[in-house]
Amino acid sequence: MIPTPFYLIDETALLQNLQKIDLLREASGAKALLALKCFATWSAFDIMRPHMDGTTSSSLYELRLGREKFGKETHAYSVAWSDREIDEACAYADKIIFNSVGQLTRFAEPSQGIQRGVRLNPRFSTSGFDLADPARPFSRLGEWDVTKLLGVADLISGVMIHYNCENRDFALFDDQLGRIEREFAPLLEKLDWVSLGGGIHFTGEGYPLEELAKRLKTFSDRFGVQVYLEPGEASITKSTTLEVTVLDLLDNGKQLAIVDSSIEAHMLDLLIYRESAKLPQEGDHAYQICGKSCLAGDIFGEARFPAPLKVGDRISVADAAGYTMVKKNWFNGVNMPSIAIKRASGQIDLIREFTYEDYLSSLS
Repeated sequence: MIPTPFYLIDETALLQNLQKIDLLREASGAKALLALKCFATWSAFDIMRPHMDGTTSSSLYELRLGREKFGKETHAYSVAWSDREIDEACAYADKIIFNSVGQLTRFAEPSQGIQRGVRLNPRFSTSGFDLADPARPFSRLGEWDVTKLLGVADLISGVMIHYNCENRDFALFDDQLGRIEREFAPLLEKLDWVSLGGGIHFTGEGYPLEELAKRLKTFSDRFGVQVYLEPGEASITKSTTLEVTVLDLLDNGKQLAIVDSSIEAHMLDLLIYRESAKLPQEGDHAYQICGKSCLAGDIFGEARFPAPLKVGDRISVADAAGYTMVKKNWFNGVNMPSIAIKRASGQIDLIREFTYEDYLSSLS
C-alpha cells in the first residue's frame, strides 16, 4: 500500500480523453498540443504521446521539458522573453510565439531560423474570473490591432489565440470564432497556422465533438491554415485523484476531518479561485475536509459519507490532475504527495516519492 498523500493517475481514464482527442484530430485535421502549464507530469507522457502532436509551453523550462521528455512538435510562448533566454528558446522550439509586436521585432534576428507567431487578443473570452481573464481591461496578453499586426505579417507565419476557459458551450465557441473570422480576416488570410489555444471542454460528457470537428475544418479550409488546439484540462480531466488519509476528527459546531494534505501546498487553484474540491457526496454523515497546514482557510470542502469517518480512513479527491502538480509547493514543509499510475491492467506503479532532501534542495 502506497503511503498517502499521493496523486493516482488512472491510465484507463486518461486514455478515454486521449481517444476523443484522436477522433477530433482525425475528423477536423487539427493538431493537439499538450499545454504544459496545466499538466507536465512527464511520467505520463508515454501514454499521451501517441495521441497528441507535441507540447506548448509558457516558459523556457516548460519548453525544454516538452522538447526533452515529450518530443514531437514544440511550441514556445512566453509573456516576455529575456535576452538571456531567447537563443536557448529558439534552439528547443519548432515555433516561437511572441506576446507583442515589440518582442517580435526585437528578437527577429535570433528567431529567424524557426517559424514565428504572435499572440492575438480578440478582446473577449469565456472566463468567469477576472484573475484568469485574458481579455480583461488593459490586458497584457497579446495584440489586438489588426493594422499593427498586418505591419509585421511578413515576420510571422501564424498566431495563437487563447480566449476559452472551461468552455462547455459549443454554440458560444462557434459564435466567438465567427467574430474572430470577421474581425481578423485580413490577417488570417496571410497565415499558415492558427492556434486556438486551450479551454475548450471537448472531452466532457455530451460535448458535440462532431460539430466541433466540422467547425474547425471549416475555419481551416476558409483561411488555408493548419489549426492547433492546446488541450490541458481537456486531456487529463477526471483521470487523477489525490489520495489522502484522515489524521484527526474535531467537532467545533461542525464535524471536521483533518487529512494529510493541503490545498495551499497541493491544490493551490482551490484556494486561488475559492473553489471546493470534488469530494464524495453520498451518505448521511457530513464532514468538512480540512488540510493540515497552518493556513486557517486550508479547507478542501464539504463531503458526505455512508458511515462516520475514523482516523486512518482514506479519502479520494477527484479530478486532481489539472493545475495541481504544476503548482504544488513546500508551504509549511508539508510532505509532497507521491505520484503513482494505475495501469490499464490494474497494477499500480509508484513513480516518484519526495523526501526531506527534496524539501531541503528547494531552499538554500
